[in-house]
Amino acid sequence: MVESSPSLDSPSLRQRLIALREAVRKIFARRWVRWLAAFAGLLLFGWLILWLLFARDLPSTDRLLAYEPPLPTNLRAIDGTPIYSFARERRVELAYDEFPPQLIHAFLSAEDKTFFTHGGIDYPAFANGVFEYFTKMGSGERARGGSTITQQIAKNLLLGDEYSPTRKIKEAFLAFRIENALTKQQILELYLNQIFLGRNAYGVQSAARAYFGKDVGDLTLPEIAYLATLPKAPSNYSPERHADRALTRRAYVLREMQNNGYISAAQRAEAEAAPLGTIRRSDTRRDAERRYDGYFMEEVRRELIGRYGETDASGPHSVYSGGLWVRTSLDPAVQKATEDALRDGLVRYEAGRGWSGAAARIDTRGDWAQRLATVNLGVGYDDWRAAVVLAKQGERAEVGFADGSTGALPSWGAAMPRRGIGDTAFQYLKVGDVIAVKKQGADWVLRTIPNVSGGMVVENPHTGQILAMQGGFDARGASFNRATQAMRQPGSSFKPFVYAAALDNGMTPASIIVDGPFCVYQSALLGRKCFRNFSGGNAGSQTLRWGVEQSRNLMTVRAASQTGMKKVVATAKAMGIGDYPPLLAYSLGAGETTVLKLTNAYAMLANNGRELKPTMIDYVQDRHGKVIFRADTRPCEGCNARDWNGRPMPRPRMRARQAMDPMTAYQVVHILEGVVQRGTATILRDLGRPLFGKTGTSTGPTNVWFVGGSADLVAGVYLGYDQPRSLGGYAQGGTVAAPIFKQFAQVAMKDMEVVPFRAPPGIRMVRIDRRSGRRVFGAWPTSDPKAAVIWEAFKPESEPRRTIRKDEIVRRAEREPTGPARSRAARDSDSDFLQSQGGIY
Repeated sequence: MVESSPSLDSPSLRQRLIALREAVRKIFARRWVRWLAAFAGLLLFGWLILWLLFARDLPSTDRLLAYEPPLPTNLRAIDGTPIYSFARERRVELAYDEFPPQLIHAFLSAEDKTFFTHGGIDYPAFANGVFEYFTKMGSGERARGGSTITQQIAKNLLLGDEYSPTRKIKEAFLAFRIENALTKQQILELYLNQIFLGRNAYGVQSAARAYFGKDVGDLTLPEIAYLATLPKAPSNYSPERHADRALTRRAYVLREMQNNGYISAAQRAEAEAAPLGTIRRSDTRRDAERRYDGYFMEEVRRELIGRYGETDASGPHSVYSGGLWVRTSLDPAVQKATEDALRDGLVRYEAGRGWSGAAARIDTRGDWAQRLATVNLGVGYDDWRAAVVLAKQGERAEVGFADGSTGALPSWGAAMPRRGIGDTAFQYLKVGDVIAVKKQGADWVLRTIPNVSGGMVVENPHTGQILAMQGGFDARGASFNRATQAMRQPGSSFKPFVYAAALDNGMTPASIIVDGPFCVYQSALLGRKCFRNFSGGNAGSQTLRWGVEQSRNLMTVRAASQTGMKKVVATAKAMGIGDYPPLLAYSLGAGETTVLKLTNAYAMLANNGRELKPTMIDYVQDRHGKVIFRADTRPCEGCNARDWNGRPMPRPRMRARQAMDPMTAYQVVHILEGVVQRGTATILRDLGRPLFGKTGTSTGPTNVWFVGGSADLVAGVYLGYDQPRSLGGYAQGGTVAAPIFKQFAQVAMKDMEVVPFRAPPGIRMVRIDRRSGRRVFGAWPTSDPKAAVIWEAFKPESEPRRTIRKDEIVRRAEREPTGPARSRAARDSDSDFLQSQGGIY
């Protein structure tokens, strides 16, 4: 039998409802209950009003869950070594488990003792904060907030630092949302990663580095306690200005840690007795970063900003907050060799010219050290320092440094002459002069920053990766990068591309070209222009190879004239050197280019004419490790295979276009080996490895160059004044620029494998006499004239020696006119004669 539920009309239910209504009436008949109900209603109504006014438009918890703190962009060298970072906020993000428990206890004791028990707000502390706000209103003092760690996260991440009751109300609402969305461990992880602790350090790991030069896991108890003092106001507990205040606040944190049971009394006493132990602010930057803070990093920074933007507003991958991981092509050892070689070359050139004067002047009264630090004088070498003359008396001067220390500069340490005057530099030193000095014994000696400058680039000719770059004496002195931004005339270092065009249009290394007077008619107004060799003389008829080795201007313009300047400038454009008008003067390097462009063109020669795009960034990853940019976009089948079958490793396919015929490129490289062996760069001959290259000296001379290298490393260097003026008649590429390359190569190539330049398929070696062009031995190819690499006639000991005399073609070349006056029929006649004599096609 199933019982039915009572209906509302049943006597029993009606009686119970009447009894309940009577009980409620009796309760509310009491006055204090009515007041309590009214107060609760007002609270509920007030809460609803506050929610409508302040909480409805607060950031959602989804935004908090998706929050990613600003992180620096980290750069690595070609071998993966961390070398640099770009950041406005120095921060290293850690997981909760990576924070030492003692560090967590210290921050909880200092900031939020009830963190693990409250729901987002510590009500007594909150009420005290409200009371202080109203009691201090109008006094100019700021009330202590009484904020929990959760509230601090709400303020710092989502609300900002506005000082008002409105923000406090919003902070409370948002704290409740955060507590409902995140675990306590997640909240602490956010807090310890984003809190600002001074010295541009955000988060405890970055602060541990900034104040103690350690990771958080290596901190001692007193060091941990000091970091926990900083969230309130880092500047108030600065170890430099407020050490006593910092020790007092640290003692408070240690006392709270003991009261909360985190440390013992003995641990507290030992920690309180320890000194602060912080390191100087100037030491907070890693040595590696200071080491690579130069032209290469600035070029990478510009490229990244151009690609991803600078700040958060630019997008999630911004340079200063996106947390990118960038693999650069910089080779630290090669970069060091490049910097040293170029700086030493600049100083060598300036040697004997005397002291160039003070770099700047500052007021030595008051905080002179701070003023000296802002001068930012680039002194280049690690053992040179910027100093200011503080006093001068008799034969000694007192100099001061940016760290506040001082030293002595005796008169003998500044005995170099004052440039352009002749008296010693010491006589011209004045109080307030900012100078460069170097330690020598217990004293300091004067040094001069070179006025001349230059640039150097080192490239991998197989990939186009820029391994090193130096754009001047020191990037701190001037950010202008002469390796990429300075447009300079390459002079004779451009000539190989004139001869490449000639080789592509019928000439060979054995072609006879007259080294004699050459003039062209320009216009009725300008008349005739006559060219001349650097030395002023001429050598008569010689082979093309000899003309390149000896850098003969007359032979170059004659070859350019016969080939056609339109073809020459087309070759220069195809090799990425520049886009020039078809004027003969450009065949001698009158067109402007950069070290980077010309070095890349030489690297393409070493790469058998295949196009190269110079790159400084290999790839970029976002903060989660996903590759978002790769310089080498070639597909590589099987490169990511899990299992290797033992066969040859997979490699990306070569897709680069041919910017120059590979046989022509190899011919040019082979000729340029002769420049090192017998030409204008013989200073490099004793390096003991196959090298090619070309010196260059522009009119004036205003620029001196050397570009070249080995099969695996190509470098280019130039020297010149920023405002072009004469370097002096003795300055040439072979005497000023080539020695810089030699110093570089002695270090950078020391442990490199010695390999020859690789010839493309079809090349055949034929030995000739390099002066007459006569074949000594070797069979000529009958199909493609470019297949014959013309090898100079220096016979091994096993060959019988015999005299090589000029043949009839040489005598004919001396008699016949050349250049524009030479007829096509005459040139064809010479070609026919060569063929009939078994010459070179």
